Amino acid sequence: MKIFKQGAEGRLYLGEYNGEYCLVKERFIKQYRHPDLDSQISRQRIKAETKAISRCLNSGILVPRILHTDLNGRKIYMEYFGKAITAKEYIQRAVAEHEDKVAEELLKNIGAKIGTIIGKLHANNIIHGDLTTSNILINPKGNNFDFNVYDIVFIDFGLSHYNQGAEGKGVDLYVLERALLSTHSEQPNLFEHILEAYRKECGKDESTVVAKFEEVRARGRKRTMIG
Repeated sequence: MKIFKQGAEGRLYLGEYNGEYCLVKERFIKQYRHPDLDSQISRQRIKAETKAISRCLNSGILVPRILHTDLNGRKIYMEYFGKAITAKEYIQRAVAEHEDKVAEELLKNIGAKIGTIIGKLHANNIIHGDLTTSNILINPKGNNFDFNVYDIVFIDFGLSHYNQGAEGKGVDLYVLERALLSTHSEQPNLFEHILEAYRKECGKDESTVVAKFEEVRARGRKRTMIG
C-alpha cells in the first residue's frame, strides 16, 4: 500500500478492498501507553469513528462509506474520493483565480453549504471534534473537473462523539472559527456565512448552542489575553 498522508494519530494509505480502490486509515501504537490500554483506546476510537460515520449516512450527510474495519490491525478501510480537493484548497483557488466579487460569491455559497451540513450534524447530536477546511472535501459531480457543480464530503471523524449538550456543539463551532482565522485569515466573512446557514439547520436548540459558542469564544479570548 502507498502512504497517502501521515499525522500525529495515524497514517493513511491508498489500497484496495475486495477489488475497490480505497483509503486505509491505520492508528499508531502509542509506545508510552501500556499495550492493553493502548489497544483498548484504539478499539474504542475506531468503533466511535465508524459509528459516527454510520450516523451521518443515516442522516443524509455525505461521508466516506466504511468498507471494512480491522480492530486487531487498527485499520479502517473506507471509500476514496480520488477527484476531490479539500475545502481549504477550493477556497484558496477561488480567491487566487477569480475577481473579488466572483470569489466572494463562491465563498458565500460554499460557506452556506458547509454551515448547513454542520447544522445537520449537530441536529443529529454528532460532534465532529476537528472541524477544519482540511477535513472537508469538495467532490466534483460527474466529469466536471472545474468544480462548478460539487458535493461536500466531511471526513476524519477520529475525534467525533455523540452528545446532545450545547457545550460540545459550541466547542465544535469554536474550533472551526479558530481554524478559519488561522488558515483563511484574509476571508473574515467566511465564518459568518457558515454560522448564518448553521442557525437555520441546527434545530430547536439553535439559540442555546450559539450562546454556548459565544461563551466558549469569550473564554478562549480571555485565555489568549492572559497568556
